[in-house]
Amino acid sequence: MTDDVSHDKRALRAELRERRRICTAKERNDSEVGITANLIELATRTGSTSVAAYLSTTDEPQTRGFLHWASEHNITVLLPISRADGLLDWAPYDGEEENSDLIGMPAPTSEVLGPIAINDVDLIIVPAASVDRSGMRMGWGRGYFDKTLGSMEAKPPVYAVIFDNEYVDVVPTEVHDQPVNGIVTPTGIVTITEHN
Repeated sequence: MTDDVSHDKRALRAELRERRRICTAKERNDSEVGITANLIELATRTGSTSVAAYLSTTDEPQTRGFLHWASEHNITVLLPISRADGLLDWAPYDGEEENSDLIGMPAPTSEVLGPIAINDVDLIIVPAASVDRSGMRMGWGRGYFDKTLGSMEAKPPVYAVIFDNEYVDVVPTEVHDQPVNGIVTPTGIVTITEHN
């Protein structure tokens, strides 16, 4: 069973990577405008004063416009840095230099705060390959966000940022996969489950 799910995930991730890779510059620009506006709306609607987010890669829906806005509006933003043990350290967003972490993801160069820093945020924004109608999130296969979310005793609302066509009926899931409360896409915000 698990081998079938792993195979299904690999196949779906390959298809989604290719779709993202062939996006045109205009599609990327249009999606960035929508993602930024919708992330701002989500943060405003939730009254967030501190957010855990991430620096997007070239092929991902872009988060930097939102990160700049949050910083200008005195919202504390923490960004992840991958660790060798599979956990995430967190560092404040300062809008300055970026580096690459040990798995090649964009990371801040500010002071590292450690894994428990995320416990103080009131909104979490995560990357995803796809999310289904029940809120199950499929990541890119490294498990960093699943481990982080799975280890938190109390979680604030968690929203995944994806392109519109990545919100699907069902994604293959395994026992360690963590759901999200909703999604942010270029065309809107969908709350799937209310935060408990």
